[in-house]
Parts: sequence; C-alpha cells; structure tokens
Amino acid sequence: MMHPEDSVAVAKRPIPVETELTGGPSTFRANQTIPPGHKIAIRAVGAGEPVKRYGQTMGFAGSDITMGDHVHTHNVELGEFSRDYAFCSDVRAVDHYEADRLRSFEGFARPGNRAGTRNYIAVISSVNCSASVSRYISERFTAEELRRNFPNVDGVIAFKHSSGCANDPGEPTFVLQRVLAGIARHPNIGGYLLIGLGCEVNQVQAIVKNEHLDEPREGEQAPIAMDIQSLGGIRKTVEAGVKAVAELLPRANDIRRTQQPLAKLALAMNCGGSDGNSGITANPALGVASDELVRHRGISVLAETTEVYGAEHLLTRRAVSREVGEKLIGFIRWWEDYAKQHEVSINNNPSVGNKAGGLTTIYEKSLGAVAKGGLSPLAAVYKYAEPVTTPGLGFMDTPGFDPISMTGLVAGGCSVGVFTTGRGSVYGCKPTPSIKVATNTPLYNWMEEDMDINAGTILDGTETVEQVGYRIFEKIIAVASGERTKSELAGIGDEEFAPWILGSVL
Repeated sequence: MMHPEDSVAVAKRPIPVETELTGGPSTFRANQTIPPGHKIAIRAVGAGEPVKRYGQTMGFAGSDITMGDHVHTHNVELGEFSRDYAFCSDVRAVDHYEADRLRSFEGFARPGNRAGTRNYIAVISSVNCSASVSRYISERFTAEELRRNFPNVDGVIAFKHSSGCANDPGEPTFVLQRVLAGIARHPNIGGYLLIGLGCEVNQVQAIVKNEHLDEPREGEQAPIAMDIQSLGGIRKTVEAGVKAVAELLPRANDIRRTQQPLAKLALAMNCGGSDGNSGITANPALGVASDELVRHRGISVLAETTEVYGAEHLLTRRAVSREVGEKLIGFIRWWEDYAKQHEVSINNNPSVGNKAGGLTTIYEKSLGAVAKGGLSPLAAVYKYAEPVTTPGLGFMDTPGFDPISMTGLVAGGCSVGVFTTGRGSVYGCKPTPSIKVATNTPLYNWMEEDMDINAGTILDGTETVEQVGYRIFEKIIAVASGERTKSELAGIGDEEFAPWILGSVL
C-alpha cells in the first residue's frame, strides 16, 4: 500500500483465495487468487468511481469492486479526468554538494567541456540504402584486432536504420538528421564517418550543413562524408571507409581515461517490460540515484511521453518555470492528437507483458514511471534527440517504445543509461552502456546473466528504496568509469539503434 488514500495494495507474493489479510483499513479476505505484482482492493469502490494508487487516480471502476477483489483490466477502465498542473507549485531547491564532496568518474575528455564513458568509432548511414555498406566497413575491424592494436577503443559500430529517402523531406528528415548528428558528436564517440547512397532525400552533406558538423569546435573532428554512387559502388566505398576508419583509430586510441566531474555525466532513464512492482522498487530507487546525480550538478533525463501520460501533473508542479511545464504539456497534447489521427488509444500501452505483470492502465504505468525522476525540479524539456545541456532533471519527448526512446536520449548526448524492468527486458545500447535493474528477486535470479542490479530486495525487506538507490548511483559511477554492464558482456547493442521515423512514406 503506497498511500493512505489508495483503493488497492499490491501483492508481494501469490495470495491464495480466502487468505486473511491485515494491514489495510481493516481485516479482510482475498476473494480471488492474487498473482504477485497484481492489485487487491483494500476498500470498496463503486462503479464509475476513481481507483487510487500512489494517492492518484489510476483508472475508474468498471463495475462495483468489493474489498478483497482482484483489481485489474476486468473491472477497471481508463476514463478521463482533469489534472491540476499547478505549474511550479512543488519546486524544491536542489541541495548541491559543496566542492569538497563532489564525486568524479574516470572518463574520456571531449571538446565542449564534455566527457565520455566509452570510446567508439561510428560508421553512420544517412539512409537505409547505405546500411549494408556501413556494416561491411565496421565488420572489417574485429574485436580481437582492436584489443591488440587499439586497446583504448571500445569498437567500431555501424549505425544503421530503415529510413532516409522516401519520407517527408520536412520535419521527419530534420529529426533523423538531428539523431545522426547527435551520434557523430556524442561524447562516447571518438571518431566518425557518414555514408550515403547519393540520391536519397537525407543527403550526407545536408546533415553536415544543417547540423553544423562543418563547424567543429576546437579539438573536434572535421566531418568525413562519402557516398556510394560518387565512389563507384559497394566495394570501392567499403575500401574508402575502411581506410578512413583506419586513420581515425590511432587518434581515438591516444585518448586515455582521466578523472572527470560527475557534472559532465548525462544519465538516460528508461523502463521496459514493467510490472506492478516497478513503481515500488526499481523506479523510485532510480529516482534516488537521479537526485544524487543532480546534487553533483549532473544531468538526468526522463523520457517516454506516452508513459508519463496521466501523471504529467506531477512533473509540471516541479517545473522550474511555467515555460518548462507548458512545453511538456504541449507534447502531451501532440500525442493526444496523434493517437486520434491514427484511431488508437494511448491506453494500448500497457503491453501484454505489462498487464501480465499487474499493470492495468496507462495512468497506473505512468504513475510508477515518473518515480524514476526522483524529487528534483524539472529543469528542462527537450525535443526528440535535442542536445541535453541543462544541469539537473530533464524530460525528452519520445515514444514509449524502448529502442526509439533510448535512441533519442543517446542522440541527445546521454553517456550512461539505467533501464528498469519487471518482466525481463534484455535491452542493450551502443555507444551508451545500459545498466538494467530488476524490480523483483525472482526475475533477478532467473535472468541474473542479464540483470545488473536487484531492486527486489526492497520487496524482500532486506533493503530500503534509499539503499538500493545509492547502489544504483555507485553502479552508474563504476560503469561510467569503464566497468562493463551485463548487456555489454553479452554483446548487445549493435541492432538497437532505432531513430523515431515520423511522417508519411511516399
């Protein structure tokens, strides 16, 4: 039970039918078997009345709910309700650490007063037509060769995607260009080249010009761009690309990890394969870690606009200005219109797996998801893949689909990620390492090869939310300093690059 006003509590373990329960408003019995992560009514709710979790509306009773009932999709509907955005009303000043308490990590110094946590070479496709050529170039540089000759380089990655030509040449192309340029100048990238076909809408030279890659900052690499048609075909382009990468590798290898302030760290936060425990364990624990990074003057970024829907008022109240709060609401309204245009409901999310794990409505999922943002003021709201530059907690407009959301955060400059999961997402991400946090101990034990941290200890009663939060914070520093995540050890991350594709395909 998360709040005195709640209508429901969440089962930590299976509750057989007729089990007598205490600890809520009164003693009662379970009317049905309640699976772990699912909700049981701790008070009666009449049909049409709001069902409360976290002290907030998570939906409305579709029929009369009796104390002890299983509360889920069979008796809860989404409904509509007004939210009091109360802009800036709950802003709390950040208690930044004094200089003698500021932590650091071992990272790669980059131009623009930034620091990376990894050191990759990127081969970036402007269009799907050059995806295979980009992959052929990257595959010429084996992990064994790099370890032997360039031990300070983490790898050569091909950033491929499925768009770039027969799409709207306006905003959809500008968004794609912003993503690709964000990878090129990412602090975890030690060098890059752009590969195009030659006749596509998304021209490599347009990326260079529109995103100002031709105006490199001091110490930044000048753009290397080539296209298949101009070079005379696949083989010639591959050879030219291999030669270009070979020339970039020694320079990248010369860079060494040095002590960097946490103020130069940008954290991406996502949740995927969530369950009914996400808002109780992993997400609020990540919120503690996020707040701690903010106290060190770092950047922490929430995302997934469709997964704060119904809980956005909890963020607008913490906005540092009305302008910041209204920017978030502008994105919420865009998604409402977008869903109507496509004749879908934002409540299509939660997914099948989310519902099996106990999540009933998008409101409930969102209320648990915003806990990742801790208690810090909302300092900035960003467009998809927009550079994240404002210290403190930020929010980026992205879809809820994990690879697309994380791609936007990474393209924005996030150099380390934390990804919470209750069902067992195995998401990995290059060039940004992804730390996965399990919401419950059975999941962690079952998929320990893929999970970095177990937040299920909160349910087990062996740790508090704060204790797990500080463990996550220490893991962020360790991974930023070079420790490998489980997804990195498994080799995951080459196929997860997924820019948000907007607009029509003609």
